[in-house]
Amino acid sequence: MDASLPLPTPTPWRDKLNGVLFVALMAGAVVQLASLPAIRSLGFSPLVVGIVCGMLYGNFLRGTMPAEWGVGVNFTARRLLRIAVAFYGLNISIQQIMAVGLPGLAVSVAVVLSTLAIGAFVGQRLLGLDRDTAILTSAGSAICGAAAVLAFEPTLRAAPHKSAVAVATVVLFGTLSMFLYPVFYHAGWLQFDTQALGIYIGGTVHEVAQVVGAASNIDPATTEVATIVKMTRVALLVPVLLALGLWLRSRAAGREADGQRQGKLPIPWFAVGFLVLAIVNSLDVLPPDAVTAIRKLDVFALTMAMTALGIETRFAQIRKAGPRVLALGAVLYAWLLFGGYAIVKMAV
Repeated sequence: MDASLPLPTPTPWRDKLNGVLFVALMAGAVVQLASLPAIRSLGFSPLVVGIVCGMLYGNFLRGTMPAEWGVGVNFTARRLLRIAVAFYGLNISIQQIMAVGLPGLAVSVAVVLSTLAIGAFVGQRLLGLDRDTAILTSAGSAICGAAAVLAFEPTLRAAPHKSAVAVATVVLFGTLSMFLYPVFYHAGWLQFDTQALGIYIGGTVHEVAQVVGAASNIDPATTEVATIVKMTRVALLVPVLLALGLWLRSRAAGREADGQRQGKLPIPWFAVGFLVLAIVNSLDVLPPDAVTAIRKLDVFALTMAMTALGIETRFAQIRKAGPRVLALGAVLYAWLLFGGYAIVKMAV
């Protein structure tokens, strides 16, 4: 190429593409980092590693990225996020839900609903947290860790730093579970058979990777049941998101009726996409190799979204949340440990 030729003129779409590609390169490095044995043994998924790396870059090295690329980073953290959450439905099947039977499903529903209710009440009424932070933290504990926080963030239209502090509680208490649950079991404190133990672990541990990490330290049979129960909790993401979207829309309509005009909050249609793809997965209409490839691509897209959220997050914003978010995470963790134990005892 002739060096004298002028460089292409920057345009909005070019800046957006550059930003997306920049995040993709970072996410590629994150996936490699998360695959290291030392990190993988801790149960940290690429999503968690992504938000940590993104936050480090966003707070200490952001000046090395052209400011115009920020539109692409924002696109990844918002639009790509919705698409990736929809395709996460290919990890779920109706057959998996049926495999654990009514007890497993009942425990999943009870844990999700009770954790969300306790988190919303304690977070807002007792700890004085804002609505978005309380709900995001509760969703991460109740449903599927960082993936749930990612799914709730666009529905609530929450600020990136609120998602970051919610993910922090998932990392802390979910990692703690990986070490404590096997210790409790081997100490004889968890009086469950294999089926009930798997339901307890799958019904109360935060992340899918953390569930596998905790159960694999016990035995393969427990790991299989725990993983299936965990995926039923993931499946509950759809009805909970739809209910949240309807509730937010009704509140916005109420404010408009009172003369406080608010933009209407849309129903999270990516949740519908999640459900549709879960049904597609259940019907086995896609070749297994294609499903495997799409799942891997989806994990990468979710990692990109988490990395982009981290880039947009500032430590100063997290500091404002203070210890109250950790306190809420601790309350929810105590509920999952003891309340979850009681729920499993009643259900099994």
